[in-house]
Amino acid sequence: MSKNQHCSFKRRSFMIGAAALPLMLAMPLAAHAAPPATAAVNTTKLAVTDTEVTVGQLHSATGTMAISETGSIQAEQLAIDQINALGGVLGRKIKVIKEDGASDWPTFAEKSKKLLVNDRVAAVFGCWTSASRKAVLPIFEKENGMLYYPTFYEGLEQSKNVIYTGQEATQQILYGLDWAAKEKKAKTYFLIGSDYIWPRTSNKIARKHIENVIKGKVVGEEYYPLGQTNFNSLINKIKVAKPDAIYAIVVGGSNVAFYKQLKAAGITGDKQFLLTISVTEDEMLGIGGENTVGFYAAMKYFQSLDNPNNKKFVEAFKAKYGKNAVIGDVTQAAYLGPWLWKASVEKAGSFDIDKVAAASGGIEFKDAPEGYVKIHPNHHLWSKTRIGQMQSDGQFKVVTESPGLIEPNPFPKGYQ
Repeated sequence: MSKNQHCSFKRRSFMIGAAALPLMLAMPLAAHAAPPATAAVNTTKLAVTDTEVTVGQLHSATGTMAISETGSIQAEQLAIDQINALGGVLGRKIKVIKEDGASDWPTFAEKSKKLLVNDRVAAVFGCWTSASRKAVLPIFEKENGMLYYPTFYEGLEQSKNVIYTGQEATQQILYGLDWAAKEKKAKTYFLIGSDYIWPRTSNKIARKHIENVIKGKVVGEEYYPLGQTNFNSLINKIKVAKPDAIYAIVVGGSNVAFYKQLKAAGITGDKQFLLTISVTEDEMLGIGGENTVGFYAAMKYFQSLDNPNNKKFVEAFKAKYGKNAVIGDVTQAAYLGPWLWKASVEKAGSFDIDKVAAASGGIEFKDAPEGYVKIHPNHHLWSKTRIGQMQSDGQFKVVTESPGLIEPNPFPKGYQ
């Protein structure tokens, strides 16, 4: 984690002012009327009282994934603070129990069981890697908890007990590759990933799309352990292969070493086309924009998006976490979680997990920073995909976006 990230993460929150008020002012506010009786809205012995509802946060505050997950922790807390400023959910203020998965998948599983079984939380906002999500999913399904998962991921999953607020693979990968083939004339691709389920499955989908749809060729495919810091051998292989496109899915702190070593080897944005689906503004803070200038990322959100919703969100985030704080795709998707949960609970008129799950399909968030989003019956979000070019200041210049919302399709035919 960079010094700026560490400082902003430790910065004390101040009272939420007008700039930090939530964006969902049009939603019904339970605070205007007497809250419903606890017995009526909590029939399954969750941690709900007459005045309070307890939720969990489960992210990596330490370890190699902290560089990526710190923003999610911050955004979820911001949303919760804003919701509480408006009276909470069904007239109850939200209390948060924070747990650290510590970039270790067994620890995520252990902490998720604590939150669901011991703490009886009404919802959990958490995880980043697919490995952590896969570790906790059986526990959420067995104990009937509700997880709001914010990261773009490989798809091939659907659960009553998860709301996926990031994009699934077909929304992010296919649009980006189609753009690379059309606009950058890329025909040969070198696939790179960290060695776990998301990068491997995503590259499997990417390979099939490259070979079968855009009629390109994969000239290399390499994977490296989480936390890897030496990429010299990989860089030599890239130089030999001379691909039109590097397709990179390196995650966490490894990104710092990877991009700095690319630049040191003379592989820069003015000479080599690189498209990533794993570097956001959060990682850029650690990498340094000067090491990535000219490379591209395919995401649904960039901090630089020019719309009124996003301007309010960025202003509120910086007011709470400091003027140097940055906001990436997953950070924004994490911010959606508490708002979508609030809307689902209020639609259901209950905190009960089964009722919230049943009410989730069709929930809209018109004031999302990324723009309008809607929960599909498959518990993923309709959303746009955008291509951003990395700038020296660590931000992205949006160069194009999908013409409309892309329907989530976590089980795409021909890609499994």
